Amino acid sequence: MKRQLAVLFCLTVLPGPAVAREAAGEAPALMDEVVVTAGRVPEEASSVSAALTVIDRAEIESSAARNVGDLLGEQGLGAIRKYPGALTSVSIRGFRTDTHGNDLQGHVLVLLDGRRAGTGNLAKILTDNVERIEIIRGPGAVQYGSAGLGGVINVITRRGQETTAFARGGGGSFDSWELAAGGTAASGGLDFAASLSRRGSGDYDTGGGAAFANTGVDSETGLSLNLGYTLSPGHRFGVIFTGYAADGAGTPGYLSQPDLDDDADKSNYSVDFRYDGAGDGKCRWMARYFFGRDDNTWHDPLVSNPDGWDDGLDSRNTTDQQGAQIQFTATGGPLHLTLGGDWLDYDVENSWTPKRTSMTNPALFFLGRAELLGGLLSLDAGLRHDWYSIEIEDPAGRDEEDSHLSPQVGLSWKMSDRMRLRARYAQGFMMPSADQLGADYNSWGSRIVGNPALDPEKNDTWEVGLDYVTPLLTGSLTWFSSDYDDKITTIFLADGTQSWQNMGSASIDGIEVSLNGDLGGILGWTWELRPYFTMTLLTTCEDDETGQDLRYLSGTSWAAGVSVGDGEGFTGRFHLSYTGGQDVEDWQSGEYPAPLVRLNSFLVADLTAAWTVYRDERLGNLTLLGEIRNLFDEDYAWVKGYPMPGRSFYVGLRWEY
Repeated sequence: MKRQLAVLFCLTVLPGPAVAREAAGEAPALMDEVVVTAGRVPEEASSVSAALTVIDRAEIESSAARNVGDLLGEQGLGAIRKYPGALTSVSIRGFRTDTHGNDLQGHVLVLLDGRRAGTGNLAKILTDNVERIEIIRGPGAVQYGSAGLGGVINVITRRGQETTAFARGGGGSFDSWELAAGGTAASGGLDFAASLSRRGSGDYDTGGGAAFANTGVDSETGLSLNLGYTLSPGHRFGVIFTGYAADGAGTPGYLSQPDLDDDADKSNYSVDFRYDGAGDGKCRWMARYFFGRDDNTWHDPLVSNPDGWDDGLDSRNTTDQQGAQIQFTATGGPLHLTLGGDWLDYDVENSWTPKRTSMTNPALFFLGRAELLGGLLSLDAGLRHDWYSIEIEDPAGRDEEDSHLSPQVGLSWKMSDRMRLRARYAQGFMMPSADQLGADYNSWGSRIVGNPALDPEKNDTWEVGLDYVTPLLTGSLTWFSSDYDDKITTIFLADGTQSWQNMGSASIDGIEVSLNGDLGGILGWTWELRPYFTMTLLTTCEDDETGQDLRYLSGTSWAAGVSVGDGEGFTGRFHLSYTGGQDVEDWQSGEYPAPLVRLNSFLVADLTAAWTVYRDERLGNLTLLGEIRNLFDEDYAWVKGYPMPGRSFYVGLRWEY
């Protein structure tokens, strides 16, 4: 640990190359960033009351991550849960995405270009055609409905604005390899952006030197396409396709008793048709329809069966999703109003009971913002009403209906050109599942009955934040307090019947910090030298009834590092991610109930570099890529019993035009 912290200190504090900048001139003009996630329409970040995190294209390209799950694991948001076999969930403010089936049952919501991604497994969303990722920290129910108790992650794909192309290939440790290609184009009214990638890997060794069998993936394939046509200024028709498929993803179980032949095939695809319109600069509108499927198949041969659970049969979970959105935004003087409606339909099929369920969720929402005192003060408010109906189709169960009203209010005050104060109250909720509301069947010899009286799980969050923004230095400090109520818990009735009940509540308070600077610009160097630091510190995370700390939560998570560039073709980044210890259940023990143990904290370092070795105005640029992942060979695990890879190397080439 001391060695890692010493390296961090040197890179972020001590001077870099002593090269004077040419003609320092005036500092670059400060441009207000435009975001779309918090209000569902483009708006200046300085008017948003929510705590926002934006990961831009430059940061995505500098990272060793190839999917959104690994990328967010570097951000210091909280402890993710990652297993071998392309399975990653992400945590924000103590809540986590759901990685199987209906994403309405998640506690953090994942979006693709502003609509539901249809999965909470962020290993299924690759980064090659991602322009930026916007994250609302805190509830996003008013904007997007169920599942966003802890936050909302909006993955925004690239749009073609100029003609570009790229191809990348490489390989490295643990028999890893990858090939990728893509590009953008814009001509007349047409715009186009796409990427296609394919990669694979073999079994890996852990940081402790143990060979972890059956952790490889035969292949992962990703395809992303964003095609649009602008009929006239302000009127664009677009089609977005996003697809992912993993074949032969090893699922070994615990390192202590790995299953040598279990694997999984996983896929997700979605198609999005969208129209954006605008008129006279005071109004805009949007309409879209989308559909997709999330599919997971697990193969359980009997040849290797150390845990005794394999039955020689395949198990499968498939979720078919379709939905529509429509919204209208009007601006009149200081007022900005957005009205709209969402409609969602999910059909879920399982190889286990219940075999088929369906859920429909229409909603109406209102979002408003008033800019006062010449734009120095922004007040925002929102209200959303969701209706949802569920049906257990096989075996036949009950139909149930319910609804939920979600409020939000906030303010943002520009105290000066550099500093602003923001405050916000928002509510998130997670609606009960079809099983929890309407089940009535027998499984494994026990009767399971839903509870139609269940209320949605709710999270009320208050927060206050301070942002400091200059062209060369940005910083943010946020305090938040969340009351989590009506948690849905499994219960057993007097006759042994299983059901569900709203039981228990929890308090989660914390502080979020971020700092990002251009030290090269401050000191007048020609080199770019950008140190950065982000941290989430949970000051309270306890069960209200018992007073005990909540399980599977790390009290401290932070990320830090430095990126460098000489402006002539060399870039590099040294990155550290720290995850604090957490209390977890030890299911490896074989005891029931599983005893509570401590999962140790860990610090993981990555080093990436790129050097352009050939330039040609007609033929493009050729860049040599290098990565060292887990630089210090840390022996760590996001989930107890599933240690992650040790030190690994990657070398590749990228051609860009």
